[in-house]
Amino acid sequence: MELKLHRPICFFDLETTGVEVAKDRIVEIAILKIFPNGNKESKTWLVNPGIPIPEHSTNIHGITNEKVANEPTFKELAPQIYQMIKDSDLAGFNSDRFDIPLLVEELLRADIDFDMGNRVSVDVQTIFHKKEERTLSAAYRFYCNQTLENAHSAAADTNATYEILKAQLDRYPDLENDMKTLSEFTTRKKSVDFAGFIILDEQGREIFAFGKHKGVLVEYVLDNEPGYYGWIQNADFPLYTKKVLTAIKLRKLNNKL
Repeated sequence: MELKLHRPICFFDLETTGVEVAKDRIVEIAILKIFPNGNKESKTWLVNPGIPIPEHSTNIHGITNEKVANEPTFKELAPQIYQMIKDSDLAGFNSDRFDIPLLVEELLRADIDFDMGNRVSVDVQTIFHKKEERTLSAAYRFYCNQTLENAHSAAADTNATYEILKAQLDRYPDLENDMKTLSEFTTRKKSVDFAGFIILDEQGREIFAFGKHKGVLVEYVLDNEPGYYGWIQNADFPLYTKKVLTAIKLRKLNNKL
């Protein structure tokens, strides 16, 4: 089943130095852009992360420090990447919890203020986990009856994810072929920041999702423990989390004026 699109959607996958959004960096990014008329555009970039690639990460994706030594940095590539995704919804495999938060971090480090306010995201892994509980390779075998060659190659994983979503729509009649609906289906929780440190409660109010203030209204904490804001700003939290917290603080101050 082909996707019903109202705007382009970019399937993408990252290979990275590790799994910490605030600290790790991209070493490869592949984007497959699908247009409403069915046209496709794909690009893959190797990226010099500016920090050493740990051996355990190289063992997963095969990208060494030597391989990326003469490649451009993400900041150099950021304008091209942003140009490709700026008008699109986003999709990936485990993208809501990892790829999107890390991509946004890298864009912010490159001084590109990217947010999801006017777009949706579809996490193909969530559909798979809700329906079958498997890995990407198993999902590709299950839905597409094919073996995923070159797993942990960003381009291979990206194309497999696109094919899986189409096959999922064929398999599950209850899944509507609409990106907004699929986004709602794949959203695990209503995160305000991409990393999920600040989420919405049932009344749509921002609350902390971690630490000693887990479940407490953000505005209440800012009022009663103002030093908590400074601690987050100076700690190793994602840049986007800090940006969201600052926006909440400024909104609160403006409401008092």
